[in-house]
Amino acid sequence: MKIKHIGMGALIGALLTAPQLAILFLGNRLAALPFVPFDIFDWMTPLLPGALITFGIDRMIDLLLLLGLDVADTAKTAEQTIAISMYFILGVLTGIIFYTLLKMRQAQIDRLTGLVIGGLYGLPMIVISMGRLEGSVHPVVAAAWMFALYLAWGILFSTAYRRLSAEPLPGSELADGHEARSVQVLSRRQFLITLGASAATITVAGAGVSALLAQDERRQQANVGASTAHQAGETARQVFPNLDDPVTPVPGTRPEYTPVKDHYKVFIKLEPPVIDGATWRLPITGLVDHPLMLSLDDVRNHYPANDQYITLSCISGGVGTTLISTTQWTGASVQDVLADAGVQPAAKFLHIVSGDGYYETVSLNLINSDKRIMFCYAWDSNTLPVDHGFSLRIWIPDRYGMKQPKWITAIQVTDKYEEGYWVRRGWDEVARVKSTSVIDTVAVNAIIRDGNEWRVPVGGIAWAGNRGISKVEVRVDGGAWQPAQLRAPLSETTWVIWRYEWPFKAGHHVFQVRCVDGKGTPQIENTSDSRPSGATGIHQYKADL
Repeated sequence: MKIKHIGMGALIGALLTAPQLAILFLGNRLAALPFVPFDIFDWMTPLLPGALITFGIDRMIDLLLLLGLDVADTAKTAEQTIAISMYFILGVLTGIIFYTLLKMRQAQIDRLTGLVIGGLYGLPMIVISMGRLEGSVHPVVAAAWMFALYLAWGILFSTAYRRLSAEPLPGSELADGHEARSVQVLSRRQFLITLGASAATITVAGAGVSALLAQDERRQQANVGASTAHQAGETARQVFPNLDDPVTPVPGTRPEYTPVKDHYKVFIKLEPPVIDGATWRLPITGLVDHPLMLSLDDVRNHYPANDQYITLSCISGGVGTTLISTTQWTGASVQDVLADAGVQPAAKFLHIVSGDGYYETVSLNLINSDKRIMFCYAWDSNTLPVDHGFSLRIWIPDRYGMKQPKWITAIQVTDKYEEGYWVRRGWDEVARVKSTSVIDTVAVNAIIRDGNEWRVPVGGIAWAGNRGISKVEVRVDGGAWQPAQLRAPLSETTWVIWRYEWPFKAGHHVFQVRCVDGKGTPQIENTSDSRPSGATGIHQYKADL
């Protein structure tokens, strides 16, 4: 295998795959046609060993933190970038394989051969993508679209192969063979320039139009979100139970109540499933006397609505993670719903299936012990957002998000335990929240005069699931732990905002924080990774004052 063949195949593969990516993405934005790179990534991920998946997640989070990026804002973008990069690399490798094989066989190819190449390359992709087809696009239209793109890839590949593999013809009218070869080399260069320019033009144009469409979509979402946030903000100022608490958040502390648009998002696919609420039904079957088939209106109207201020966090976030948020949830008590189904005595578990392929098992003993456990259909008094689990999700106090499926499509009442999606991949079976405390800010721009002393406000959050927080302490530069003030939480299931006013001293300082939960159990200070049960350790904040 010659190096030049590998290089030429890689070049052709790259020049053909880049514009193909742009066209695929443009089709997805304009007409909801399949975006094959995401489909392949979503298909491949569940097939990989759990240890490999979690290793990849951990390393991605480490890289984002190293780059100073917000994990909550960039994690999904990073995954999508990986998916697109993988697809591009696959296109390059395909170009290398076909070009090298053809050169080794000294093959002369025509358009028909190009169609065969495009079919061989595209057929596995199309099969995978069709198996994950969602939305309103007709399967025939989706398949035809993808076939056209891959056949075009094959035809263009065969054209490039012919042009770049051609040798000077024997008996050329040019007497000097070197001159003939020079003309041929010039022709190849001109073809490569033309191919490269065409690829760049299509790629840039497709990406540009897609970016404009995405920007317009974000603008529309922002307008809706701003209106909703304004309405919610007005309501929140009237109903927050701790409005008159004398402990005020330090400037720079994260908002006590997270706007829905800023609530962290985690889902196993690159994009959330889109469920038609008008046709969605929730089957509750298995060991029940009266199997149910509930519409969203049934869940909303047939059961008392429970409202609860809730903090939720992702188990994969490390100490100080931004994968944690607080909002108001509204839903129906799972106990009430199951009462209508008539759970049989032998039943022990609920097996919950989600529209994105996720699944989890919840103990009936746990459900029966806490009426707050709900099937949630609204956040912030508005319909549950698509990217946060519409039509329905479950909430279980004192558990990380991995135990709380979104986009619920089916529930089976059973006597058999089945490991959940992430439990099967090595994460903790219980996933109970670990107590944590975080320093959000050392507010040097809000220094307070206290007699002859200046004090710097330090603030952040502490959270221990539904166990509450009884104490937060701060220390500076390894000194003695000092008590912080605690603001009353929005509910027993939300984080607590804390405040500490530190006597100012110029220089470089290291601030640390720890907490004690409402049952008197101190936060675990020893450092441990997120996998498998959630991170532990002391959060610290360095500042030059």
